[in-house]
Amino acid sequence: MRRYLFPAILGIVGCAILISLGLWQLRRLDWKEAMLDQIRARIEAPAVALPDRVDPSMKYMPVTVTGTTSGAEIDVLSGSKEQGGGYQVVSRFVTDDGRAILLDRGFVPQELRRAERGPTRLRVRGNLHWPDEAGSATPAPNLDENIWFARDVPAMAAQLDTEPVLVVASFVEGDAQGVQPVPVAIEGIPNNHLSYAVQWFLIAATWAGMTVALIWRIRQRKY
Repeated sequence: MRRYLFPAILGIVGCAILISLGLWQLRRLDWKEAMLDQIRARIEAPAVALPDRVDPSMKYMPVTVTGTTSGAEIDVLSGSKEQGGGYQVVSRFVTDDGRAILLDRGFVPQELRRAERGPTRLRVRGNLHWPDEAGSATPAPNLDENIWFARDVPAMAAQLDTEPVLVVASFVEGDAQGVQPVPVAIEGIPNNHLSYAVQWFLIAATWAGMTVALIWRIRQRKY
C-alpha cells in the first residue's frame, strides 16, 4: 500500500486546493452580483440637479443638466457588434448656471463623425461617470485628427477647458444632431467569476482523473 500513498496524498491535496479555488470564485460571484445590483439601483435612482461640488465618490449618480453645447467636442473611438465602428461624442457643455462640463452625448457611426454639430440647446438626463478605460497600453490621443482611444476625464477636461466632470447622457431633449445616447449600464462591468469557478472545478476533475490513472498504472506495474 505504501506505493499508493504518495500519489493518493498528492491527488487529494491537489483536488482540495483546486476545489477551494473554485468555491472562492463562487463566493466572489455572489459578491460581484450584489455589487452589480447596488450599481444598477444607483444608476436607476431618481435624477437630481448637478451638485455644486462633484467628486468620484458620486460615480453613477443620476443627474439632469440643461444648457448648450459649445460646438467643441472630442471623438472617442468606439463601436459594438450592433452598431459597428464609430465614435463616442464628448462635448463641451455649458449649463444654464454657467458651469462648463463634459457631456458624453453618445454614439455616431463612422460616416457621421465629421457632420456639423454646432452649438445646440439640450436638456439631458444622465449619470456622473469616471470611466476606467485608459491603461498603459492605450495610445495617446491623436490631437491632429481629434481621435481619442479612451475616455480620460481629467485629460478631456483639460483639452476642452471644463470642470473634470463627465455626464453620460441617457435621455436627451432638444436637437441631438444624430448622436444616439449610450446610457451607463452594468453590462460593461466584467463578471467572469462563474467561468473561472467552472475552470477550477474542471482542472480538479482532471487532476483527480490523472491521480486515479497514476494509481492504476502503479498497480499494473510488474515486479
